[in-house]
Amino acid sequence: MYDFETYHRAESVAHAVSLLTTDPQARLLAGGTDVLIQLHHLNERFRRIVDIHDLPELRGISCDDAGHIRIGSATTFSELIDSPVINKCLPALSEAAATIAGPQIRNVATYGGNICNGATSGDSACPSLVYQAELEIATPDGIRRRPLRGFHTGPGKVAFEPGELLIAFHFSPENYRGKGSAAYKYAMRGAMDIATINCAALCDIREGRFEELRLAFGVAAPTPVRCEHAEAAAIGKPVTADTLKAVSQAIEQDVAPRTSWRAEKEFRLHLIRVLSERVIRTAAERLGEKIA
Repeated sequence: MYDFETYHRAESVAHAVSLLTTDPQARLLAGGTDVLIQLHHLNERFRRIVDIHDLPELRGISCDDAGHIRIGSATTFSELIDSPVINKCLPALSEAAATIAGPQIRNVATYGGNICNGATSGDSACPSLVYQAELEIATPDGIRRRPLRGFHTGPGKVAFEPGELLIAFHFSPENYRGKGSAAYKYAMRGAMDIATINCAALCDIREGRFEELRLAFGVAAPTPVRCEHAEAAAIGKPVTADTLKAVSQAIEQDVAPRTSWRAEKEFRLHLIRVLSERVIRTAAERLGEKIA
């Protein structure tokens, strides 16, 4: 039994927004892999629930003729992993999804929940950042859209106003077509473990040089971050091991890892440098570029 104070099952997105507006302290329940744990631990801040599980507006993966991809916020990680669209167009997202917990968790845990939880260790955040995801958010005043970048505002915090609900993620074709991408997670165990460091990279290569590089890290700062200095170190440079080394050195200006019981700051910095080279190398190789 869970110690609910209030429980409401939303009948639609509009109904859920109304319930959240009426009770700003209420928490959304979708997959439940985070919220039910908090209830189990008798966390007072999670006793007022609005259940949005199985709302059809929040489910599904689609791609239109122009290549615009929409992923409902309540889409599970198993659905991301199994989707031909995601595997073809957004492979780093599928790759990251496959590192989350075990099959039972992936069958119910949702993409939207992983992002809206606000954790810097959220495994889907880094690939979503390099693909420049856009969020579709229901509000009491209608629908608004905003970039994912900047949505995380602090540890466990996101830029939601009272009564707001994430409906879907949107990806534009110019942010994935003709580009190589990859994701990598380092954890102390191979499964069922939170990331010590996670990352994703996306690159566009023209005539053997980096035309574009996007690089994102999680557990490297209070929020998932894009690494602007590291990205700039590659632009216009040849696709070589020397360029990757320059990126790995510049990245220290973009990150601020901390010491915790999981890992020392110095070890995390070492991982960040090593993984930046590894994930970019993999992304480049998926475009047919071999780096000696």
